[in-house]
Amino acid sequence: MKRPLIGITGKRRFGRDLAGNWSSMSDSSADVFWVMYAEGILSAGGFPVFLPIDVDPVDAVDNLDGLLLTGGTDIDPKHYGEEPEHYGKTSATDLFPYEPMRDEFEFGLLDAVGETSLPVLGICRGHQVINVHAGGSLNQHVPEHAAFDQTITTRSHEVFFESGSELSRLYGSKSEVNSFHHQTVNRLGEGLEATAYAKDGAIEGLEHTDLPILSVQWHPEMLPTRPTDPIFSWLVRNAG
Repeated sequence: MKRPLIGITGKRRFGRDLAGNWSSMSDSSADVFWVMYAEGILSAGGFPVFLPIDVDPVDAVDNLDGLLLTGGTDIDPKHYGEEPEHYGKTSATDLFPYEPMRDEFEFGLLDAVGETSLPVLGICRGHQVINVHAGGSLNQHVPEHAAFDQTITTRSHEVFFESGSELSRLYGSKSEVNSFHHQTVNRLGEGLEATAYAKDGAIEGLEHTDLPILSVQWHPEMLPTRPTDPIFSWLVRNAG
């Protein structure tokens, strides 16, 4: 049986950034992908395909059955009409350097998805990319959500799901999740509705009102239930 092809985005680095790499490769480019995302897709019955940033977004979408926008660094706030905020004497660009090529690539992928029926799942940064692409904005620094000192499997807070939403069908009325982000969704993008919230009101999940687009702020691929989290089954099922 043919498995649905699920494209997975990553990040661009240089050889000098990779531990143990040869010095002769220090200026060579490398795209980096976390295997946990691929494990989630495989366990749900899909076939993961890592997408280099140089791939043409339209060509990629034409050859895929589904798309997974993964976690990563901050989106440049110019994409939602703001300047970088400063935290004391520190700029956001110092703590979480922007990746202009990745921003453009992932926005290009969503442009190519357009009004097609291609299912899209966004995780952490991917959740934020979906919102910003739709015309939304972000809260640039929410330090109480940045539990970077915890292990990746730690469930640090509860998320509550709107009754009747797709996320509630996957998780029930609430679920305990991890928290590895310092930004949250602020203004909602067009066509999106918030269907999951943290106790403090932070938006933790989005769903498109008409298209198979779903996103979450936490990292399901890191939780103890990995790699069998139901959100990966949602993506593969809709891609089949």
